[in-house]
Amino acid sequence: MPWHLSLSSPSLPSPSAHPRVTLLITAIASSALTFGAFQSYTLLSRARRAAQLKQSVQEALQDEPLTLADERRRRRLQEDTNVSYDEELIREQLARNYAFLGEEGMEKVRKARVVVVGCGGVGSWAAVMLVRSGVGHIRLIDFDQITLSSLNRHATATLADVGTPKAASMTKFLKSVAPWCEVDARISLWRDTEEGARLLEGADWVVDAIDNISTKVDLLAYCSKHNIRVFSSMGAGLKRDPTRMHITDISLTQEDPLARSVRRRLKAKGVLSGIPVVYSTEVESDVKLLPLPEEEFEKGKVAELGPFDDFRVRILPVLGPLPSIFGLNAATYIVLDLAGKPLTNPLAAKGRRKLYDKMARDLRAREARLYTNGMESSKLPISEHEIEYLLEDLSRSRSSLPPHPLLARPTLVRWDPSLPLTVDNVAVFSSEEANRHEREVLKGGKSGEEVWGKEMEEIMSRRGEEAREWRRGWMDS
Repeated sequence: MPWHLSLSSPSLPSPSAHPRVTLLITAIASSALTFGAFQSYTLLSRARRAAQLKQSVQEALQDEPLTLADERRRRRLQEDTNVSYDEELIREQLARNYAFLGEEGMEKVRKARVVVVGCGGVGSWAAVMLVRSGVGHIRLIDFDQITLSSLNRHATATLADVGTPKAASMTKFLKSVAPWCEVDARISLWRDTEEGARLLEGADWVVDAIDNISTKVDLLAYCSKHNIRVFSSMGAGLKRDPTRMHITDISLTQEDPLARSVRRRLKAKGVLSGIPVVYSTEVESDVKLLPLPEEEFEKGKVAELGPFDDFRVRILPVLGPLPSIFGLNAATYIVLDLAGKPLTNPLAAKGRRKLYDKMARDLRAREARLYTNGMESSKLPISEHEIEYLLEDLSRSRSSLPPHPLLARPTLVRWDPSLPLTVDNVAVFSSEEANRHEREVLKGGKSGEEVWGKEMEEIMSRRGEEAREWRRGWMDS
């Protein structure tokens, strides 16, 4: 019931007769009005915050463009940080870059437009160093918000940013570093739609820092199809050795499970190469994906628990410094390319080419010993590229024999002696396994199933079909 006081009420004494009473009544009325106003403001603020939160969630889930209010806030943020910063100050700040890349190179960098898709541990570091290096226009695309767990690896996030959109939280920081840079924050999930296409229009480079494989593959395939240069980061999770990181074409990646999955999905979309990536050849780690509590399984299918299909609901352990190194690799590669000083012929993964050569020599020697009376053929019927596929993709550097242990010194051997030596008729074994196979199958007359069992025979049959399919696609390309 609202407060209502009237000094003319017959139940109240006259103001002239009791001035103290009048003052008391006035004070009470004033307090009541203040309290009511405060309560109304509190309720209104709560309602406004709830509405904003609901709206932001709906935008994320539906991938809608920014609302008019969001656009106004973004522009106001840009205006607030557009301080006076003349050309002389800009050149002084970028003096080391000018010294390294030269006038012409820096002019290209400063005119460049780069889109960073994914503003987490990798994308935030890539964006920061692109801006610090002089890139004049950058668009940030990310639907997610900063969480407390983001702070172990994010380039710009602070405690004050927790609960705010990643793309928006980065804008003010980037403008404080480079006021001249045009920063366009888009709180959105990139999808292969008309809106997604518009977000990439005019981009000189795109940074793929997405951790969802389906969206990642869609973005890479779109960029490849439309001749948009894109640099992709593979998985930083579960990695700890910075010396194992490499930049190479997606087709030449080795041992990285995410890169392997991306390659296969891109191949299904007709993309075999042409995308530079940063990845790690680190294979083993004693850190594993944290288990999902039993109560999460009780809620329904695990894949349906997240806000988007295929987004993981378990926490992937990440050592804080590692994503930053992935992001810095991406920024370095792009800045050099923009300046006309591209990074050519990046160092291949250490030792892998030598390993392929050794495996080819050993296979050639075994074939010569068994089938040509010791006279080695000058040409092995299996190419180095096929050997790489057999080791890295088909067997994943593990023995073909269950339980598929990791091999330090893998050896190739013909599986069925009655068939020619082709990519679909080769097993990956340890030296001991290969010698036994030679003794009992290739020379002894037994079948592979007799020596290694029915399960092994079925594995080789499945892998043979997969290898034939891969070779058909490779030859067609």
